[in-house]
Amino acid sequence: MRALWTVVLIGHLMCACQDPMASGGTHVDTGGADADASTDGELGGGVDAGADTDADGDSDAGADTHADADTDADPNNDAGADSGPDDRCPGQAPDPNEQPAATRWVADLTGTGSSSGQFGVGGTDLGIPVRQPNGQIAYIFGDTFEQDRVGGPGWRSPVLLRSAPGLDGDGIVFNGAAGGQYAKQILDYDHDHPDYSTWLPSDAITIGDRMYLHFIVNAGLGNVGWTQIAYSDDNGENWTVSDARWEADEDGGLRQLWTWERGCDGYVYTLSTSFLDRSRAIILYRVPEDSLLDRTAYEPWGYLDGQWAWGNPATIVLDGRFGELSLRRVEDKWVLAWFNAGDYDISVKVFDSPTSDLYAARTYKPVTGGALPQLYGGYIHPDSTLANLHLIVSQWNTANGWPYRATQWVTSVR
Repeated sequence: MRALWTVVLIGHLMCACQDPMASGGTHVDTGGADADASTDGELGGGVDAGADTDADGDSDAGADTHADADTDADPNNDAGADSGPDDRCPGQAPDPNEQPAATRWVADLTGTGSSSGQFGVGGTDLGIPVRQPNGQIAYIFGDTFEQDRVGGPGWRSPVLLRSAPGLDGDGIVFNGAAGGQYAKQILDYDHDHPDYSTWLPSDAITIGDRMYLHFIVNAGLGNVGWTQIAYSDDNGENWTVSDARWEADEDGGLRQLWTWERGCDGYVYTLSTSFLDRSRAIILYRVPEDSLLDRTAYEPWGYLDGQWAWGNPATIVLDGRFGELSLRRVEDKWVLAWFNAGDYDISVKVFDSPTSDLYAARTYKPVTGGALPQLYGGYIHPDSTLANLHLIVSQWNTANGWPYRATQWVTSVR
């Protein structure tokens, strides 16, 4: 078995024994030239962050960048905000009487002492949540082991656990797994194959009675060979690997790590970046929702000849240092959460459409590396609201191999 658990530096190496509830989150209002950052965590207290922040947290909003070549495109061009689909996805308006959550840790979700332990899931990460066709919530995890650390018996990836729909203040409780009492590896491959060692989940989506999973094939952690889509027609129990495949170097390496969400116009929108180096920006594609397995049907969003349009070469829509991504429609807004390696936190942006100017979108920073050392992930739970946005955030102490787990946090982005 290859040394998958080779130390990977995620952000700064910090003491993983720090109390994850000792610090709150930060909201950045990017509507003005100088962002006003203040702590709004449950246990925090009105601390002025004292920093002027660009909308993307770590880059010049005026940078002229292209996904695979230099370009004169201006990512701040206002054309990007209003040139998307005409059908805008109004969604459900927020409940004005719902009380916004203070940012707080809710629960550690995985480990032998948690509800995941009964399914043979000890050390694991990611936990991408997606609603199954039958209404249950599936959580798709990455490299998984039976004991509470990286390594040891029971190496599987991906695995799928389930819970009942709905959220409460006590945290998610898993009540089932693909495979039954012992969570199986849901994709059929061998970890000591000469061409790869692990297949890691990127994001999942449900359309009608079918679930789709985009995954990343790694020949050693972070050495991407290609990415591919699998699908399930039985609520995630069994999966078929399709022929829809993307090589690692496509779009300058920015098609490796995906997130996707349905619009109200018959399209699925994908944001993507490179995997694991956490030093690259994101690009946008769309595809008809009945053509996810046809790689020729994916259409880039780009800037060319003075305007943004579908079908132009893919152009960076937000610069920065991106890790894991989670794009979801929440009530009447689009929400993007991601691991921000530049600011060492989970960042969240709220905007009106997939082609909105992401540099100008309202930005929140609910979970920091000070609150959860060596954090990554940041997946939006499908039962979230803007006032109570639940995030699945991973933690991996790369020096000791534990904690290596998924945690649940709640915040407000309303």
